[in-house]
Amino acid sequence: MASVASSTTLISSPSSRVFPVKSSLSSPSVSFLRTLSSPSASAVALRSGFARRSSLTSTSRRSFAVKAQTDELPLVGNKAPDFEAEAVFDQEFIKVKLSEYIGKKYVVLFFYPLDFTFVCPTEITAFSDRYSEFEKLNTEVLGVSVDSVFSHLAWVQTDRKSGGLGDLNYPLVSDVTKSISKSFGVLIHDQGIALRGLFIIDKEGVIQHSTINNLGIGRSVDETMRTLQALQYIQENPDEVCPAGWKPGEKSMKPDPKLSKDYFAAI
Repeated sequence: MASVASSTTLISSPSSRVFPVKSSLSSPSVSFLRTLSSPSASAVALRSGFARRSSLTSTSRRSFAVKAQTDELPLVGNKAPDFEAEAVFDQEFIKVKLSEYIGKKYVVLFFYPLDFTFVCPTEITAFSDRYSEFEKLNTEVLGVSVDSVFSHLAWVQTDRKSGGLGDLNYPLVSDVTKSISKSFGVLIHDQGIALRGLFIIDKEGVIQHSTINNLGIGRSVDETMRTLQALQYIQENPDEVCPAGWKPGEKSMKPDPKLSKDYFAAI
């Protein structure tokens, strides 16, 4: 398989640009006089840029839940692309529609390359074995690959000791058209399979976390759980943020130049 770089997607924020203003000057002396008598266009633009940046800074101090401004989906801070597809759950064929979870549950949506492979069953069964912990956090888990529901069913009906999955506690979604993988930006077009993308979607249907691993790198259920807990904490406590490696019960941080010193002083 072709090598594709691993990447992690974190919260993005709107960018502010200051465009240079072109002007035609008749002579150096005129330019000098203009500089003395009034602010140049570039100076006005520069000050405008500083003002915009100051406004953004003050806004971000009030809220650290950044909403992305882009037409290119998926992106953290934007609504997750909706889909409806067939899936296998409890050895039956069902329909799964992502938007039906809005207002009800968080969703951990993860993509994997193919059924009956090697790293994939270790991830899929690991999420299934920890499903009750996600359930306590009001979170649904959905696995997705480009395989058919018949392939999913055959894999579920295969014993784990033989490389199968056994019964799972969450649905495996079939993306035979590859439209879901494409809409979430994880499809390897020349191979027709998905990278190991993982998305945490909140109850408003907004993507709050995204990671994409190369094909040979398995994901951590522990880190997914920790990130989900941090997300839920800051949504319940919007005036706080979670520092590196934060876990429930540990000290959080105030996003303020002065108040944040309480956290650093306690380290």
